[in-house]
Amino acid sequence: MNKILSPRETSGATRRDLVVGATLVGGALLVGCSPGDLLSVGAKEDFGAFGPFIKIGADGAVTVISKHIEFGQGNHAGLAAIVAEELDADWSKVTVEQAPAIAKVYANTGMGVQGTGGSSAISNSWNQLRQAGAGAKAMFVEAAANKWNAPAGEITVKDSVVSHAKTGKSATFAQLLPEAGKVTPPKAPVLKDPKTFTLIGTDRVRRKDAQAKSDGTARFTQDVHLPDMLTAMVAHAPRYGAKVASFDAADAKKVPGVVEVYQIPTGVAVVADNTWAARKGREALKVTWDESGAEKASSETMAANYRQWAAGKGKLPEKTEWAAFETKGDAAKKVQGTIFETTYDFPYLAHAAMEPMNCVAQVGVGKAKLTFGSQIPTVDQLNTAKIVGMLPGAVEIETLFAGGSFGRRANFQSDYVAECVEIAKKVGKMRPVKLVWTREDDMAAGYFRPLTHHALKITLDKDGYPVAWRHRVVTQTLMKGSPIPSKGIDETTVEGAKGSPYLKATPVVDAQVLMPDVGVPVLWWRSVGATHTAFVMEHTIDQLARKAGKDPVAYRRTLYEKAGATRHLAVLNLAAEKAGWDKPATAGWSRGVAVHESFGTLVAQVAEVKLVDGQPKVGRVVTAVDCGTAISPDQIAAQMEGGICYGLSAALFGKVTLKDGVVEQTNFDTYRVLRNSEAPTVETYIVPSGNAPSGTGEPGTPVIAPAVANALLALNGQATTSLPFVKA
Repeated sequence: MNKILSPRETSGATRRDLVVGATLVGGALLVGCSPGDLLSVGAKEDFGAFGPFIKIGADGAVTVISKHIEFGQGNHAGLAAIVAEELDADWSKVTVEQAPAIAKVYANTGMGVQGTGGSSAISNSWNQLRQAGAGAKAMFVEAAANKWNAPAGEITVKDSVVSHAKTGKSATFAQLLPEAGKVTPPKAPVLKDPKTFTLIGTDRVRRKDAQAKSDGTARFTQDVHLPDMLTAMVAHAPRYGAKVASFDAADAKKVPGVVEVYQIPTGVAVVADNTWAARKGREALKVTWDESGAEKASSETMAANYRQWAAGKGKLPEKTEWAAFETKGDAAKKVQGTIFETTYDFPYLAHAAMEPMNCVAQVGVGKAKLTFGSQIPTVDQLNTAKIVGMLPGAVEIETLFAGGSFGRRANFQSDYVAECVEIAKKVGKMRPVKLVWTREDDMAAGYFRPLTHHALKITLDKDGYPVAWRHRVVTQTLMKGSPIPSKGIDETTVEGAKGSPYLKATPVVDAQVLMPDVGVPVLWWRSVGATHTAFVMEHTIDQLARKAGKDPVAYRRTLYEKAGATRHLAVLNLAAEKAGWDKPATAGWSRGVAVHESFGTLVAQVAEVKLVDGQPKVGRVVTAVDCGTAISPDQIAAQMEGGICYGLSAALFGKVTLKDGVVEQTNFDTYRVLRNSEAPTVETYIVPSGNAPSGTGEPGTPVIAPAVANALLALNGQATTSLPFVKA
């Protein structure tokens, strides 16, 4: 039941590949240097006696250095708890500090660069931080043993107090700090048996940033106010790929507070003494755009093309071809049985983080500093270094809290960061420049979840189970702009379909993906490929179960048993039990179930749904999750709640459309999001596990849409073939 798969690091032309490509600075890959080594050249490394992840003050208070950004997901508490558990520190006196940008030391072990993503903050830090905590504890133990002339094996540590029971001697971390700081850290410290954990897995592991975020002392980019700081806004082209042909800044410069107007690669920047002046100056600009290379297609046309190509009709775009992502058996041989066919359409989606993109940059001669919520500091260092002409490691980044990201703050181009650096370079003299994007800037700038189409043709045996599965996916690659060419398919486009237990249980599989090059910038969006593959696989399975006259839970159980998917079966059974699946739903309500794996974590959800004025109303969601060792049950529940609401918001209302290449939704009046009154009650149940932890930031998101679709299918017998549910 608790057998666990290794957490997925990255896929296809992976984020690790990005690192290797990024190291080709100056056209040379230095033999013997890791990507982190090369990208950290010029960085200042100054760590204390306990290494790069732990600082202990004169008062004995423990500070855990987090290499991962906190942008709402609450990872700082979990990361700190890993250290505190092994160190046996007083949890009430443990705080968290953001690490500097040094890839050599703070690289994400699954990415090769310093960065947060793929729900990997806890999983990639697990062993690393356990060893750091255990090593620091061993230093205190040895210091005490030497001071008291006692065997180290008889020394114990609890709540930052070191004790020797036989002599009755004890000392706090503060009292032993001078001696402990002189001890050589062990290379292979002994880790605790998880059975002896006293902090991890308890409700004591709560957020460390709740107070600061409640009283306003938490520091976000918009809170940065530095001496002599300027504010900038940029006029962007209305269509992707357009460039500045000419501009007239005369009226903009007449606006009180406007300091200067600059052309930069992405548009025209207005620099002013304050935000209001920058905005009014931008409004007064006159810009003529060269749209000869711009994307001018409408999203309706794109979607129609996708459907044609998936159906084997129409001419494929140049240099575009179908690529297999999963094959099994003889697809050319005709398989006897009943045929089931369906298609699905998914729109572009905005990340819609509460904090629009922003950055503070300072550039001088041979110097650069960034102050903002950096999701992948190493890439931001590299792109800054290219602009200002310096070593990436010498670019200083002070990472702040960020108000959400969902993937948006992490792209190969560091788009908004590079924009700020370009402006700061023109201003020069290390004078701070704060780039501010309005909500409209943020919504229209792009990097959307891709427009996607799926087409399925499934042959069923006499009992209604799949014996042949033909699958076609049309979507954009997320790897465009990567420093190195993609090796084969971009697997983020098909993750969740590829390797599905439903395909494992099917004898013949012919699954292919087409990745056309479209001029609309796209990016990973919370749960990446699973945002559409989970819906396709789970809603299809419910339709097959209904066609076979079988209960959806029982139908899944049979397929999971055929595929040997024991973890899928465990979360399904737990969710069904807690939801009372075997009992009738409340009158007027219907239940739908869905199960999906992403980022090494299994999630099953049962959604209770009814129709109100023809629109779905989700009242209760029962969630079962297998994420390995549960470091903070409270935070896992919070992540399931947040992920469900985020996914439900997109499923009900989310849709970005382009008309002649221009984005039509630019704020929350036209890009509708879930309101508090529409949020469901969420119950979270965790499958007990002694395995290494996997991620929880994203896996709750992709499951809710198919669970709701399946509830609607049970309610009225109508399948959902396109999202969002609410079409108005």
